[in-house]
Amino acid sequence: MSTAATAARQPERSAVVTGAAGGIGQAVAARLSADGFAVTLLDLERSAPALAGVERRLQEASGAAVRSDHVDVTDEHSVDRALQAHAEAFGGLDVVVANAGIAVTAPLLETTTEQWDTTMAVNVRGVANCYRSGARIMVDQGRGGRLIGAASVAAHRAGRWQSAYSASKFAVRGLTQAVALELAEHQVTANCYSPGVVQTPMWDTIDAALGERTGAEPGAPMAAMTGQIALGRLQTPGDVAGVVSFLASPDAAYITGQSVVVDGGMWFS
Repeated sequence: MSTAATAARQPERSAVVTGAAGGIGQAVAARLSADGFAVTLLDLERSAPALAGVERRLQEASGAAVRSDHVDVTDEHSVDRALQAHAEAFGGLDVVVANAGIAVTAPLLETTTEQWDTTMAVNVRGVANCYRSGARIMVDQGRGGRLIGAASVAAHRAGRWQSAYSASKFAVRGLTQAVALELAEHQVTANCYSPGVVQTPMWDTIDAALGERTGAEPGAPMAAMTGQIALGRLQTPGDVAGVVSFLASPDAAYITGQSVVVDGGMWFS
């Protein structure tokens, strides 16, 4: 665990990002750091080496205030401790990005109870824990804040062999809408972002699972999906990070309860 390289002056805004050791989480943390946020990178303890590398690169890139910590988003006490430690380190908390998530690619008839429960625990309870813990701090501070969760295009249109994953992401949308209504009086907004096919390790796993079921070569399932994307290319983590940057910015102050689809044109609302 790293304790932080904090700037000499107190940062004006600060953010926590879960699942920050790689993929979308790493890109979001880098973008928020470049935007001037003091950032705490959060991930599982087993991701410590990768998390330390991200922390080091962000510090070298911008000299920003960055620290890293371990968290299990399925454990409310772990989340409470991590977010309180962030608030103590940076004098408050302005943005929570509940990005951590997992995917199961399997037909419902083959999805085990353990797979179902684990997916719901990480993707739904994990977001709820982050929202609740972050909101408590934000309400006590009395200056508002931003809760931002990870949904998916699968939260708007279910996909084949994605019953557990789609159900969990639909739940994130509903949770976000309810939280937006409850916290509006405190000027705390709640929104989520819905990526499409992103070039990340998670999507490599999905590609492999699809290949096993269809007999396709590695990479072929994702390549086939490119034909369904209006912009004609797979998504990068940076494409998602730009949307999160907007939702965390002053320009998004009047947006709450929304799910912003960022998928290159796979699905139109």
